Amino acid sequence: MTTPQHDTILIIDFGSQVTQLIARRVREEGVYSEVVPFQKAGEAFRRLRPKGVILSGSPESVTLAESPRAPQDIFAEGVPVFGICYGQQTMAAQLGGEVEGGHHAEFGRSEIEIFADSPLYRGVWHVGHKYPVWMSHGDRVTKLPDGFEPLAASDNAPFAIVADEGRKLYAVQFHPEVAHTPQGALLIRNFVRDIAGCVGDWSMGAFREEAVARIRAQVGAGRVICGLSGGVDSAVAAVLIHEAIGEQLTCVFVDHGLLRMGEAEEVVGLFRDHYNIPLVHVRAEETFLSALEGVSDPEVKRKTIGRLFVETFEIEAKRIGGAEFLAQGTLYPDVIESVSFSGGPSVTIKSHHNVGGLPERMNMTLVEPLRELFKDEVRVLGRELGLPAAFVGRHPFPGPGLAIRCPGAISREGLDILRKADAVYLDEIRKAGLYDTIWQAFAVLLPVKTVGVMGDGRTYDHVCALRAVTSVDGMTADFYPFDMAFLARVSARIVNEVKGINRVTYDVTSKPPGTIEWE
Repeated sequence: MTTPQHDTILIIDFGSQVTQLIARRVREEGVYSEVVPFQKAGEAFRRLRPKGVILSGSPESVTLAESPRAPQDIFAEGVPVFGICYGQQTMAAQLGGEVEGGHHAEFGRSEIEIFADSPLYRGVWHVGHKYPVWMSHGDRVTKLPDGFEPLAASDNAPFAIVADEGRKLYAVQFHPEVAHTPQGALLIRNFVRDIAGCVGDWSMGAFREEAVARIRAQVGAGRVICGLSGGVDSAVAAVLIHEAIGEQLTCVFVDHGLLRMGEAEEVVGLFRDHYNIPLVHVRAEETFLSALEGVSDPEVKRKTIGRLFVETFEIEAKRIGGAEFLAQGTLYPDVIESVSFSGGPSVTIKSHHNVGGLPERMNMTLVEPLRELFKDEVRVLGRELGLPAAFVGRHPFPGPGLAIRCPGAISREGLDILRKADAVYLDEIRKAGLYDTIWQAFAVLLPVKTVGVMGDGRTYDHVCALRAVTSVDGMTADFYPFDMAFLARVSARIVNEVKGINRVTYDVTSKPPGTIEWE
């Protein structure tokens, strides 16, 4: 990450599964936020010079000697600090309070009562009233540090909200960043805008200008190859880089035989015809499908595809000659995951994203202009850059493509069946006017066959599963509640029009923070 040119909120990550939601809430206020693991927080604090600091939750216990801590310096610098859940507990422990563990657990919906005013919830919550919040803690603060006052309590958390107003230190035991705390985002807004004094000047237009300048400064007169996957992220990255350096960019589109129906033609047409960006169309279906033959483990599939992507880029870079940089559409959630507290820096090639770095044999430097953005922010940038609305609004598609939508070993026949079923499914979604309401929808070809009867004959064919989820940024997801008439219509079309499928099922799984892919 670079030093931002705007007011910044530093978010110190202690391993919570919803830390990214804190960053989302801050950015919704037009304020730049950056998440760093606690081990690197001291360096980030000095580099970013933030207007405020937020301490995240954690699965750890403050009562354990080796549990994570915030840099002590942040409490002495006069910068406003907001501790959330574990963040409250470590703040209390580090400043002389006490935390007790083991028998005060509180998970799920709770109610807090406000008994003192505070700028943290001014205009949102009022003294003498109770409000719903979302708790998720096993420990609790039992003694406040000097200077702190209790502001609210729940049945199991006597210090649900506390503050040292003089030092602008605030802490809550619940999670204001999640939707289950109905007005929690407004508390984060009050902290960011009113307490930390951020002006909210971080816009996508400003990001675009600054990103172009950063790309030019990094690349200079060098040449860049950009790996296109067919998805929105790499496409936006390519258009942004082309705006910055023009003909110094060559895009490499790897057609690996795992794309959706008509996708290769769409990508090639967009970049060659609409943007006139130099494009190498690598037809690598045989290479990828041969390497994946007989492979059923999803992680082996991902690693195999990632390895082949890198090898393909190496070959094309040599053919192009003199390319010093490799550009990709790495997003901020990828970056956060790769340096997370629990796992440390990732060295695994994820799809076509090498978040943990390139293989040493590749004498190339990464260019990742989107690594500060979330998925929905990339779409905004895409519209800012003038990409067609239909392309920018496309549902997310993973780098490994249909390989992970065919659980078990894949085959050319199975991929063809899946493409047709998926196309029918998306066609019905569009006809119903639901495409933009649903965050991601796709068909899955299950590795089982069932007996069915079609007309006067008996069949023994595949089962197709359908999935559709709603989400804002892919961090959490819930299934879309289609009505039975829609499911009956799309199921009938798939069974009648797609040879090889005789049964359709719909997945109603919700997903907590994390991947929402099938495998």
